[in-house]
Amino acid sequence: MSFSGSVKDELSRHLSHARHCQIAELAAILGFCGEVIKLRNGHFLLKISTENVTVARKVFTLVQKTFNIVACVSIRRNMNRQNISYLIVITDSSDVLRILKATKRVGEDGCIASADRLVNPLVIGRICCRRAFLRGAFLCGGSMSDPGKAYHFEIVCSKLSAANQACDLICSFGMDAKVVPRKKTYVVYLKEGSQIVDILNIMEAHIALMELENIRIIKEVRNSINRKVNCETANISKTVSAAIKQVKDIEYLRDSIGLERLPEGLEEIALARLSDPEATLKELGEMVTPAVGKSGVNHRLRKISEITEKVRRKQGGAL
Repeated sequence: MSFSGSVKDELSRHLSHARHCQIAELAAILGFCGEVIKLRNGHFLLKISTENVTVARKVFTLVQKTFNIVACVSIRRNMNRQNISYLIVITDSSDVLRILKATKRVGEDGCIASADRLVNPLVIGRICCRRAFLRGAFLCGGSMSDPGKAYHFEIVCSKLSAANQACDLICSFGMDAKVVPRKKTYVVYLKEGSQIVDILNIMEAHIALMELENIRIIKEVRNSINRKVNCETANISKTVSAAIKQVKDIEYLRDSIGLERLPEGLEEIALARLSDPEATLKELGEMVTPAVGKSGVNHRLRKISEITEKVRRKQGGAL
């Protein structure tokens, strides 16, 4: 199962204790997957269609626990696409009206509310209800990338007005959600790992949150090690390149004017470098008498380089 699938599976098994939170979560599901049909006789029919078994399971549980209604569930297999869809239907008009009135999807005049917004603000007035609503929204229209590869959380909405409402709802928890068009839909998304941790906590997907945190820790440790290795590799490369140039400079002086013409301290460090081209500055300093510190060795090697350049210019030589 994918990480996104495991999150949805966990959320589908979470049932709020408060009835108002159950209604808020059901309102989200109706906003994404529900269809209200008003028949000619004035009665209502409610259909909830989904290809996700976790959503079907959650709808059935919410309807039964919150309203004491047993919904009819049918399973259909699409032979062309090789997938299964689930249809939850409530045919009793009085039961449908109870659900619609509780979720504020029908007015006192019996008219169905506009589908431009996902939910009536009265349904999500409490913070706990906003959490429940986001839980239902992610179940129906959400997905997450594998955190081992990238951090990406999104909820897909069919209308811009609905996407903006979902975005505002997420941002009300102090996050920086964005909306972007994708084909004929609108996507509300989060990209930062810390904010995805926060949204999992808000939706109360605590098991998935701990799994994500473990992955984040492993990635951070791995990245830290890689940075240190790269830094050390760069330092080693720089040191080796400097040592190679030092040896070439000393060899040029030896072959052109002779090292004995150098001041005693420079000659001593030059011979030490030729005897051990791979030695560090500290090791070179310990090879001369009296011993010299790293800065002293570096100063002498820099003087040798300057002398080499002067000799090259004077003699017109080249490496």
